[in-house]
Amino acid sequence: MSQPAADALPVTYRHAKTLSPSGAPPTDAPAWIQAVDNPYLHGLYAPTTREVTTGPLPVEGELPRDLFGAYFRNGPNSAYAPINRYHWFDGDGMVHGIWFENGEARYANRWVGTRGRLAEQDKGDTIWGGVLGPFDFSLPGGPLKDTANTDVITLNGKLYALWYESGKLYELDPNTLDTLGVEAFEGNLKRRVSAHSKTCPHTGDFVYFSYGDRPPYMRYGVVGAGGRFHQVDITLPGPRRPHDIGVTPNHSVLHDFPMFFDPELFKATGKRIPVFHREVPTRFGVIPRWGCDADVRWFEFEPCYMLHVVNCWEEGDTVVMIGCRTDDPTLRPDRRDGRIAAMLSGIKLQARLYRWTMNLATGETTEAPLDDLNAEFPMVHDGKLGVKNRYSYHQIIPYEIPAAFHGIARYDLETGAATTVSYGEGVFGSESPFAPAADAGPDSAEDDGYLVTFVTDRSDWSSACWVYRADDIARGPVAKVGLPIRVPAGFHATWMPGAELV
Repeated sequence: MSQPAADALPVTYRHAKTLSPSGAPPTDAPAWIQAVDNPYLHGLYAPTTREVTTGPLPVEGELPRDLFGAYFRNGPNSAYAPINRYHWFDGDGMVHGIWFENGEARYANRWVGTRGRLAEQDKGDTIWGGVLGPFDFSLPGGPLKDTANTDVITLNGKLYALWYESGKLYELDPNTLDTLGVEAFEGNLKRRVSAHSKTCPHTGDFVYFSYGDRPPYMRYGVVGAGGRFHQVDITLPGPRRPHDIGVTPNHSVLHDFPMFFDPELFKATGKRIPVFHREVPTRFGVIPRWGCDADVRWFEFEPCYMLHVVNCWEEGDTVVMIGCRTDDPTLRPDRRDGRIAAMLSGIKLQARLYRWTMNLATGETTEAPLDDLNAEFPMVHDGKLGVKNRYSYHQIIPYEIPAAFHGIARYDLETGAATTVSYGEGVFGSESPFAPAADAGPDSAEDDGYLVTFVTDRSDWSSACWVYRADDIARGPVAKVGLPIRVPAGFHATWMPGAELV
């Protein structure tokens, strides 16, 4: 097992009590974390050590009979001690899943069997450093390990795990979560794919993008429902850090934000330090679904950054995009956080609901905030992706503790109303996708269904799955399903309808 760095100390992070009351670690966390002074290896974020398959699970309340399908959530879960400074994004991907049918539920979790994960498992130790460097370019596949720890998506009845830095598309068995291999679409997909690639529900197309530090700085691609394959290079002024993509039935929206690494500093020091360039506008590029680089229409907006798109749609010649906008992503390290101050500052997140419009006929643009609540990780009814929707569901985030989601915000995008509900003191949740009622038809209300989330209670480190009525979250969970192990804080989730589980 890797030994901690010589200057590693017991946990002294100034917010340790928030993450781990009285400094008490979860009992199922690996012993090596106690020697690493990093809050994102402790408390709510401590990796779990077991892979479990079990069911039926105990239920408080009553699981709805029309809740049929599976909820999957991905996130970082390190198997071995870090060899360099640890960043929360470095952890190996682990997917947690819960399946619902006939008022019962079962659970399983599995590490994503990436090539890097398997290589380190064979060695029994850490091989790759992490996103904070230093970087060893002699390592197989490069200095960063593709952890597939960021997103989890469905496509044609298949389940995939993806990485935010652009990596392989790892296929998982949707009934067991075992890793089946790398999807290459019959050998056509020879490049990497970023997290937040999209499956268009109206056409069945898989729309993806990737980015990197070397030209071409972005690639855009589509895999059609019938197997048609399309990929093009996108011209950008330099390396960028787009995190998401917007889609409508006819277009995609590419992102170029003025938040990017300084290439000269990277060459001189090997450090990838993001800088917010206030003098550079944000640009969104609208490209026809099957278009090429020359077809992209770029629109300029006020400088900002955005992690996640809520939704996009078309209104005549205008493309509308709703997202979670960060006004100023400048890093502001707190010296009290010592050598990991920059990392902690970079993980903090301030985002608010925002609207941009782009008129393809006139070139006219508009932009405006829709709310001031710090809420992110938005989810919508999958069937509404790319067309005008009414409701979206976000996680409420305390600024000091990113991804420690402490409640749900339900937005009515027509009226502007927001309904919020807290998970409760010391209880933290997960991204909450919308699960349509199994008997919902084309004329059913957009919010006829449920929100599903994993929660962890730091008072005893127990975890559960809570189910809310999407049209009445203020009522609280209609059912709480006890889980056999602790679920650490994580990233993104998805819902897979029961009809797609084969």
